[in-house]
Amino acid sequence: MDFTLSETRAMLADSLRGTLTRGADWAALAELGVPAALFTEAEGGYGGEGFDIALVFEELGRAGAVTPLLDTCILAGGLLAECGADVQVAAILSGESQGAFAHWEPGSRYSPEPMQTAARETDGGWRLTGHKAVVVNAPASDLILCSARLPDERTGLFLVASASSGVELRETPLMGGGDAAEIILDDTPAQLLTSDAASMIEARLARACLAQCAEALGLMQAIRDLTLDYLRTRNQFGQPIGRFQALQHRMADMLIEIEQVRSAVINLAGHLAADRQTREHHVSAAKVLTGEVARLVSEESIQMHGGIGLTEEYALGRHAIRLSLCDHRFGDVDYHLARFSALSHQENQS
Repeated sequence: MDFTLSETRAMLADSLRGTLTRGADWAALAELGVPAALFTEAEGGYGGEGFDIALVFEELGRAGAVTPLLDTCILAGGLLAECGADVQVAAILSGESQGAFAHWEPGSRYSPEPMQTAARETDGGWRLTGHKAVVVNAPASDLILCSARLPDERTGLFLVASASSGVELRETPLMGGGDAAEIILDDTPAQLLTSDAASMIEARLARACLAQCAEALGLMQAIRDLTLDYLRTRNQFGQPIGRFQALQHRMADMLIEIEQVRSAVINLAGHLAADRQTREHHVSAAKVLTGEVARLVSEESIQMHGGIGLTEEYALGRHAIRLSLCDHRFGDVDYHLARFSALSHQENQS
């Protein structure tokens, strides 16, 4: 496996880092062509591979940037592209539209099965009735992809306009930045994109997990840099505290663990196109390791900073919150540890 960045990816990383340093919104990212890096050439982009996703989201994490790229491009946009919705994908690539993926439901934790949101077919098309929980980026989206249970119990994927009749959005801010919404669907008109979406959604969630792990890796590197700088400048007993051997050992352990996460992200990025069993093994393994190291990095860095690490004015506190949320989205350590065990048991049985 070649870890060397191609010329295109190196240029993208440099441009994205510079843009994020100055501050970038959705329009600026679209103008830079970042959404196109998350789609394949056949879909209208120029990337779309695992290493493209990892590169973009590692830079976003390093900058602590809050963007709709994951929900608009990886989830909603990716599913639209797989369903052949070229017009909507083109609107996302140009920056004209944002999207959201309404999949999880109240009380469903990390899996919406059995799905309560139901679809029924009428003479005029399809209608959805149900309740979707914590739909990230929904308040800013004009394209909402919604999963629902079809009459034959299969999982369908529907396109819902946010301004449609029967759609109620209950907005709420997220701790790590951005907004989400509870979506109430009451006999809402919807366009059926596919009637067999289960495997498609699982594959998209694998990409979303890669994006989340890569973002966590970037956040860890930002925290590492803050902590190293603090250890070099904070003086105690007439010398920088970074000279104390106990703190040096703790910092060294933290750096080693961060590099372990980098290896897990690389492994997952390189196996997105593998068979389902192999891919999902790497998904859960990466999520488990990233979540465990995220907790270690947050705790160690705050302890080495002392009280300043918990203040709102200092970037470390914000990064630590974001890092904690990265663990919980798309399944936390406990969920993926049990899932990894179940996948291994299935493999041994076959």
